[in-house]
Amino acid sequence: MNYLLDTNIVLIYLRDERTREYIEKEYNPFGTENNPVISVVTAGEIKSIARRNYWGNKRLKLLVSILDSLIIADINSQDVIDMYAEIDAFSQGRIKEKPLGQTSRNMGKNDIWIAATATVTNSRLITMDQDFNHLDGEYLKLILIERYQAKK
Repeated sequence: MNYLLDTNIVLIYLRDERTREYIEKEYNPFGTENNPVISVVTAGEIKSIARRNYWGNKRLKLLVSILDSLIIADINSQDVIDMYAEIDAFSQGRIKEKPLGQTSRNMGKNDIWIAATATVTNSRLITMDQDFNHLDGEYLKLILIERYQAKK
């Protein structure tokens, strides 16, 4: 199974041991039978977060270790670009044959790239971000994680 990790999930792997353990126990994205994937957009976002927050060597080494264990999917593919356009239009309720059924959803542009990558790579998207909810079942399979789940 392919699991695409959203940026906030990569941060969980760096900062929140209990929630990371929950994700590992329930989904095991790094298991030998699975493919852990991130979008190149997530790689850029996480490196930006590291720079803006002056991460030290220990956390930077952990980040490199995590990134090295992931498949980094490029967005420079016609399939991903076309899916980006479709998801953006769908989120705005602008596809006649696929009505949104609710008010338009303003997604961040990076989130649209991440959703398009998850769709094209046929990955389950693991995230803590509810901005993807309207895409669940229509474009991708969403796994929504909440921090409190780790306490159960």
